[in-house]
Amino acid sequence: MGKKMTVILEALMLLLFMGGGQAVEIYKDPSQLIHRRIKDLMGKMSLAEKIGQMTQLDRTAATPEIMKEFSIGSLLSGGGSVPRLQATPEEWIEMVNGFQNGSLSSRLGIPMIYGIDAVHGHNNVYKATIFPHNVGLGATRDPKLVERIGAATALEVRATGINYAFAPCIAVCRDPRWGRCYESYSEDPRIVIAMTTLITGLQGHNPINSIPFVGGKNKVAACAKHFVGDGGTKGGVNENNTVINWHGLRNIHMPAYYHSVIKGVSTVMVSYSSWNGNKMHANRRLITGLLKNYLKFKGFVISDWQGIDRITSPPHANYTYSVQAGIHAGIDMIMVPFNHTEFIDTLTKLVESKVIPMRRINDAVRRILRVKFLMGLFENPLADNTFVHHLGSQGHRDLAREAVRKSMVLLKNGETADPPLLPLPKKAGRILVAGTHADNLGYQCGGWTITWQGLAGNNLTQGTTILSAISSAVDPSTDLVYKENPDLEFVKSGNFSYAVVVVGEHPYAETDGDNSNLTIPEPGPATITNVCGGVKCVVVVVSGRPLLIQPYLRSIHALVAAWLPGSEGQGVTDVLFGDYGFTGKLPRTWFKTVDQLPMNFDDPHFDPLFPIGFGLTTSPGTGR
Repeated sequence: MGKKMTVILEALMLLLFMGGGQAVEIYKDPSQLIHRRIKDLMGKMSLAEKIGQMTQLDRTAATPEIMKEFSIGSLLSGGGSVPRLQATPEEWIEMVNGFQNGSLSSRLGIPMIYGIDAVHGHNNVYKATIFPHNVGLGATRDPKLVERIGAATALEVRATGINYAFAPCIAVCRDPRWGRCYESYSEDPRIVIAMTTLITGLQGHNPINSIPFVGGKNKVAACAKHFVGDGGTKGGVNENNTVINWHGLRNIHMPAYYHSVIKGVSTVMVSYSSWNGNKMHANRRLITGLLKNYLKFKGFVISDWQGIDRITSPPHANYTYSVQAGIHAGIDMIMVPFNHTEFIDTLTKLVESKVIPMRRINDAVRRILRVKFLMGLFENPLADNTFVHHLGSQGHRDLAREAVRKSMVLLKNGETADPPLLPLPKKAGRILVAGTHADNLGYQCGGWTITWQGLAGNNLTQGTTILSAISSAVDPSTDLVYKENPDLEFVKSGNFSYAVVVVGEHPYAETDGDNSNLTIPEPGPATITNVCGGVKCVVVVVSGRPLLIQPYLRSIHALVAAWLPGSEGQGVTDVLFGDYGFTGKLPRTWFKTVDQLPMNFDDPHFDPLFPIGFGLTTSPGTGR
C-alpha cells in the first residue's frame, strides 16, 4: 500500500512541476489534440470570459486594458481605420501587438484575432498592392490566378501583423444597380464557385475537407460573405429583401458556400439582407440549420458591422431583442463594434435569465477557439517584421498587372467593314488621351481603397494611372496630348492619329453605390461624343458594373470594359498596345437599357447588348 501511494505521489509531483515548476495546462500544449485543448480551456473559462470571446471591437474602441479586462476575442479595422494616415507596416505591427499583449496578459491569456477588409489586396494600407475588384477577376475566368492573388494578399496582410481577412465576397450579384456588385465575381454561380480558390490562396490548401484551416504564419483566416442571398435583393437595393423561393436560393446563392466550407474556410459573415422578409442576422433556419448542421461548417459565424442592431427598424430600437435573435440564430462572434459593455451586459443578462442557453454560448466559444488553435495563434500570437518586405512588392505588382490585362474585356473593335482599331500603334504622330479617369488612381481603384468609400486623385497610395501607363508604352517619338474634357473643335483641329478616352464611375461602397439609372457620370458622355466625333477612338470604361453605353456605341470605334483595375494601370496598356492579347470575358450581362433590369443569363427575357461570356480577342505582338 505504501509503495503504491509513493508511485501516485511521484506522478502527481511530476505533473505539478513539469515546465519549470508550473503545472502543465493542456490548452497551452501544442502536442495535444485540438479538441482536448478546447475542452480544457473552456473548462477554465467564466461566463464573462466566454462572452468576451464572442465580442469584436473596432480598434478605435479598444485599449490593451479593455482587451485584458474583458477578454475580448477579436478586433478589426473598419474601412479607413488605421494607426495613422500612411502608416508603415512596422506601425501596424506595433499597434496590433500592443492590443495582443493586452489579451495575453488576461487571466487565461487567450490571444485575440485581428480582422480587416482585405477585399482587393490589403486595400486599407498605404503602398499595398491594389488588385482588381472581384468583378474584374470574374472576367479573367482564371481560378489559379485568383488563388495566387489570395496568397499574395495573405502575405501583405501578415506584413502588417494582421491574421484575418474579411474575404472573399461570394455574393452572386443579380442586379447591377446594387452598390456592391463589383464585390461579386459574377451573376453566374458557377463562376463564383470557381473563384472560391481565393480561400486556398489566403489560407493554404486544406488536407482535410470541411475543417477550418490556416496553413502557417504566411497565411490568414478567410471569411466567406455575406450569408446568404445578398446579391439578389429586390431592385438591387443594398441590405434589402431577397425575394426568391428555396430552389432559387439553393441553386443561385448557396453553392459557393458549400464549396467554401469544403475548402475549409475559417469564418462566414452574415448578410444585412433579408430572405423573403426574414432578416438573415436572425435566421436560425439558414445559419444553424443549413450552414452549421447540414453543411457541417466547423468554423465560426460572425455578424456584419452592427449587423444585429439592424435586425430591428430603426436599428438598435430594441437591442436586447437584437442580441437574443442574433445569438439564437447561430451567430458566434458579434461585430459590435464600439460599445462592448452594452453588448456584454445584455448577453450576460440573457444567459443568466436562461433566455439564451449556455449550450449556445459554448457552441460559439468552441468554434472561435477552434479557429484560433488551428491558426497556431496560441503558439505564435505576436507578429514580427518577417513579412514586411512583401507589402507592395514588385512581384505582387506584377501579379496585379497580369490580373488587370486578363480582366480587360474587348466589346467592340471597329465596324464589320473596317479594319480593327486595336491593338493601337505605339508609334504615331500625335495621340490624344482624354476623360476623367485617365489620370486618377483613386477612380481606377474604386471603393474599399484606403478608405471605405474610396478616394479621388493620385495621392492616396502608390500606383500607376492609365495615362502614365500610356506615356510609358508609346514610342518616345509619339506626341502625347492629355486633355480631360476637350471640345469637338479641339479634337478636329489637333491632327490626332487616334484617341484614348477613359471614363466611368466615381468611387463608392455599399449603399452609397446603389444606382437606379447606371449612366456614365458627366462629363463622360460629352467627352465620348466630342472625341469620338472628331477622331478614331477607343473608349475604356472604368466601372464596377455595366453602364448605359448603347447611346454612344455607334460613334465609338473600339470599346473596352476595364472594371476597377486597381493600382497597376500598365495592365490596361498591355492589351491596348498589343503586348498581350485581349482574353477577358464578360462576367455579367451588359444591358441595353435599365428598364430591362434585373436581367440575367438564365432569364427567359434575355435580350442583352452583350451577353455574359462575350469578349473579342486580339493577338499579341501586333502593336507597332
